[in-house]
Amino acid sequence: MRVFLCEKPSQARDIARVIGAGQRSEGFLKGEGCVVTWGFGHLLEQAPPEQYDPALKRWSMEALPILPSTWKMEIKKSGRKQFGVVKKLLGQATEVVVATDADREGETIARELLDYCGYRGRVTRLWLSALDDASIRKALAGIRPGEATYPLYLAGLGRSRADWLVGMNLTRAYTVLAQRQGHQGVLSVGRVQTPALRLVVDRDREIANFVPQPFWEVVAQLQAAGGTFQAKWQPRDASIQDAAGRCISEEAARSLAQRVTGQQGRVGHLETSRKKEAAPLVMDLSSLQQEASRRFGYGAQQVLDIAQALYEAHKATSYPRTDCRYLPESQLEEAERIVTMLLHSDEALSPLRQRLDTTRKSRVWNDSKITAHHGIIPTAAFDLAKLSDAERNVYDLIRRHYLAQFLPAHEYDRTELRVDLEGEAFVASGRQVRVEGWRMLFPRAAAGEGDEEEREASPLPALSEGESCQARQLEVLAKQTTPPKAFTEGTLIAAMKHAARFVTDERLKARLKETAGIGTEATRAGIIETLLKRGFIKRQKRALVSTPTGQQLIDALPTVITNPGMTALWEQALDDVAAGRLSLQEFMGRQAGMVEKLVQHARESTVTMPQPKSKTCPECQAPMRKRQGQYGAFWGCSRYPECRGMLRDKAPGKGAGSRRKAASP
Repeated sequence: MRVFLCEKPSQARDIARVIGAGQRSEGFLKGEGCVVTWGFGHLLEQAPPEQYDPALKRWSMEALPILPSTWKMEIKKSGRKQFGVVKKLLGQATEVVVATDADREGETIARELLDYCGYRGRVTRLWLSALDDASIRKALAGIRPGEATYPLYLAGLGRSRADWLVGMNLTRAYTVLAQRQGHQGVLSVGRVQTPALRLVVDRDREIANFVPQPFWEVVAQLQAAGGTFQAKWQPRDASIQDAAGRCISEEAARSLAQRVTGQQGRVGHLETSRKKEAAPLVMDLSSLQQEASRRFGYGAQQVLDIAQALYEAHKATSYPRTDCRYLPESQLEEAERIVTMLLHSDEALSPLRQRLDTTRKSRVWNDSKITAHHGIIPTAAFDLAKLSDAERNVYDLIRRHYLAQFLPAHEYDRTELRVDLEGEAFVASGRQVRVEGWRMLFPRAAAGEGDEEEREASPLPALSEGESCQARQLEVLAKQTTPPKAFTEGTLIAAMKHAARFVTDERLKARLKETAGIGTEATRAGIIETLLKRGFIKRQKRALVSTPTGQQLIDALPTVITNPGMTALWEQALDDVAAGRLSLQEFMGRQAGMVEKLVQHARESTVTMPQPKSKTCPECQAPMRKRQGQYGAFWGCSRYPECRGMLRDKAPGKGAGSRRKAASP
């Protein structure tokens, strides 16, 4: 029997419909000689430390590091019933078709089940980029051998086990250290979440420590034969400039304005050139999250959920958790069908009908740039009325970036000039649109690309080199340098994706790809949500800012675990595992060695955390922690079990006595 193993029920239903497996049973769909079954994401999870040794249920520094020699998995409580279905079907299977999401995590979801259940039969891989019927049929016609994607599973295991090692050991270590000072709650530390927190903390401190510096601009209103225009003074004297060439002398600026007003100048340099702008690429998940955050204020997790719904529920777009913005050249053959579908589905697109050229081959069609998945594109016709407003907005971003590939390049004439006035230089630039091209789809901005000032530049009047002009009016503008902006969810996603840019260590920077990042397309939104839930960062309108707890946790941890570059380097190593360039054993050996050193560092360090209102132990004067005992809440010494001092909790309704058996952390 052939068993298709899917990641979730909706995916299973789509595949079952195409292969004719329409007979419903408990936990699977049956057809002629085949069944389609599913998980709910991961049905298995890494076993907690106490499954290796019951004594590890109690948190203590003495028990660290915890380094399993043989790894254990356990069935999730929520998935036990479905696991039983899958295990029984695997026992009857002659072939398993892995049909989970086509990425590292999808591979892991399926393969860990095969390993746990001891399946040793034939394995093949259905590699799906979209869930519409045409895409499923195409994937079924090109099923891959199982060994082709098995290294993705090894990388997934490496990611899961490395996260467990760092999370379990360092969370316990720093929580215990902080609780000794009376800090309440758990201080979670993660291989991926902690460097992401470091990005926010560093940005907040850069803003807090920023000292604005004054500078002055002089703008001249110039009159020429063809009309008036503005030009900005470009200082030549280095003694009155900062490193960016701005004037830092108010006296010099005002003196210049007074001296030049009413004087005649001459156009000393004039150059006009034709510029072409190619259409922006189609979107990957990160760019979609960034643009939806910028335009609509949507959170990263919200955009991921919407993109997943467009893919799974509406069958309207291709696989969303992609890091690629290019398309395979073979898909150009489908452009006519997709564009026709888009035009028929929305009358608002009718003005494009005569302008779109589906034979146009833009830079997006490039096989050499394709990774595990191609960019996100529309795939099939559906009823737009079924979309919520937020879904419609996200879908519109996806389809506009696809349609842009079939419109001409945006063309404009850019003019740059210099006016020589009383021995000083005034510069101006302007642009005149010649071909609107793909920008008709983006009337306000080019999907976040390009220079905003350049986009808004207006045409200059007709001028010629050597022409005279008069300075009718000069304005001195007092300005200040501004700090960097706080992260939004969109800009934090971008920073996580390109973490190498935040690395200052030149040796580490040299080892990193420019695109090396923190986390993956599929996990970055979840990382932000985790930091929010744990109180390490918070939202302030659209901004994300760090809390005192988050800041002091970063200060307490060693650089190796907070440095975004180190995490990016680990992600590169996982890519090497997936590509077969590095063994899983070697990767895990490095992780275990690092964790041993980090635990030792924790033993030798002190942690200073924000102190809550607490009580002092009557026995040893150490801070006390509020705990929950058999008869309710009470205060116990943070040095338990060395000290067993305790006090009654006087909160209303608690009624805990002063003599209680203290609970372990």
